[in-house]
Amino acid sequence: MYKSVLINKENSINEKILKKISLIEILNINKEKTLIEKKTYEAYLELADFFKTKDIILGIDSAYRSIEQQLQIYNEFVDQYNKEYANEIVAPGGKSEHHTGLAIDLNILINGNWQKNNKELLKLEAEFSEISKYLHKFGFILRYPKGKEKITGYPYEPWHIRYVGKVIAKVIHDNTWTLEEYKEKFNGIIAINKKQGMTSFDVVREISHIFGLKKVGHTGTLDPLAEGVLLVAIGKATKIVELLTAEDKEYIATAKLGLKTDTYDITGKVLNTKPLPIDKNLQKVFDSFQKTYLQEVPIYSAIKVKGKKLYDYARDNQEVELPKKQVKIKEIELLNSTTETFKFRTLVSKGTYIRSLINDIGESMDTYATMTSLIRTKQGNVDIENTFTIEDVKNNNYKIYNVDEILNFPIETVDKNLEFKISNGQKIDNIWKVTDKIIFKNTDNKLLGIYDLEGQKLKVWKNFN
Repeated sequence: MYKSVLINKENSINEKILKKISLIEILNINKEKTLIEKKTYEAYLELADFFKTKDIILGIDSAYRSIEQQLQIYNEFVDQYNKEYANEIVAPGGKSEHHTGLAIDLNILINGNWQKNNKELLKLEAEFSEISKYLHKFGFILRYPKGKEKITGYPYEPWHIRYVGKVIAKVIHDNTWTLEEYKEKFNGIIAINKKQGMTSFDVVREISHIFGLKKVGHTGTLDPLAEGVLLVAIGKATKIVELLTAEDKEYIATAKLGLKTDTYDITGKVLNTKPLPIDKNLQKVFDSFQKTYLQEVPIYSAIKVKGKKLYDYARDNQEVELPKKQVKIKEIELLNSTTETFKFRTLVSKGTYIRSLINDIGESMDTYATMTSLIRTKQGNVDIENTFTIEDVKNNNYKIYNVDEILNFPIETVDKNLEFKISNGQKIDNIWKVTDKIIFKNTDNKLLGIYDLEGQKLKVWKNFN
C-alpha cells in the first residue's frame, strides 16, 4: 500500500508510512552516499540497463531526503528568492515525495558529463521524452508531467520519477493520469477467480494492496472452501455493491450422503451419520427443489441475530434460533451421482446458502448430506471464463469492468442540460418509461449516476459525479 502513498502540498508524510519503508544505501552520480527504497532501486537498475541499449546513460542525482534535509532546501530557496517562489518550486519539509525513498531525480550522462542543473536537464527534451514512454514497464511514473501543473501543484520536471509498481504505473500511463488523478478516478469491477483456502476478505485485501487503494469491497461472500467468481468493486464502484450482491448466482457443487457436520460442509465437525437411502429417485428429489422456499440460515454464517453474528453463537456454544429466508432455486440440474455422492449445477437468488440447500436435499431423502466442494461459476452476467486470478492481476493480466458493463439496466447518454440536473441529483421526468433503474452517461462516456423510479419521476439512487 505504501508504494501508492500520495505526498503533495495537501498530504504530508506520516509515521506509519515511514516505518514501512525499507531504505538501502547507494552512491549517487556525485559519489555521495544516498538512501533509496529497496524495491525502487532494484526497478531503477532494470530501467537503467534497458536504456543503455538505447544509448541513454542514466544516473541518480537524488532519492531519499529526511524532513530536515528538505526543510533546509526549502529555506535556501526562500532566502535566495522569496517564499512565494519557493512554494511554487520546492516542497516544504514533510510534504516531499523524497521522504518516501520512492522518488528519484534522474540525471543523464552526455559526452561524459552529468548535467549540472535543472536548466541543462530541461534541454534534453528528446531523451526525457523517450524515457517517459517506458517508465511504466518498470513500475515508474513521471510524477510532474507537462500540462498537469494545476493538479500536481508543481511545474514540469521530466527528471522526477516515482516508483508505484507495475500495475499502478500501467493504469496511470494508459490513462495519462497523475497520481492524484489515479487516486480520484480509478474505479470499476474486477472479476476474480477466488481460489480455495482464501476468504473473500483475503481477496479484498490483496486487491487493495495491489492497486494501493483503500476503497475496495467484494460483492457476495464465498467461504474458504468455495472457489470461483467473486466480483470486487474498486473506488466509486463500491457504491453498487448491493446491486451486484443481489444478482443471481450459478454454482456447481458436490456433496457426500450420510454425513452431517456443524458447518454443513466437509470442513466442519462431524455431528452424525445415517444410513444411505435405498432406491431413492435422486432425479425426482432434485426436480422437487426447483422452487421458492424458506431456507434456514446455517449457524456458521455472518448473519446477525440480536446484533451478534451466528458463527459467534456457534463458537460460544450458545443456542440461538436460526432465521429463515425466502430463496428461489431457479434452476437445479443433477450432473452425476454415486451411491454416496452427487454433483449438481444450480442457479439461485440472492442469499441462498448452497450448504443449506444440500442439507435440505439430504433431509428430503431421509438421510444427511454435506457439501464437499463448491464452485461459483457465474454472478449476474459474469461467467467464470471471464475471471482472473490474483496472480493474473499482479502480472497486469486483467480487465476492469465499468459499472454499466456489469449491471443489467438501460443506459442513456444525455445532453448538457440533463447532465447538469443529474450531476446535481435533481429529479427528472421518466421520458424513457423506466420500470426499475436506469444508468446515465454524458457525451464523453462518463458515468453520471444511476436513477430509480419514484412515482412518475426518476430519482437519484447513486451519484457518480
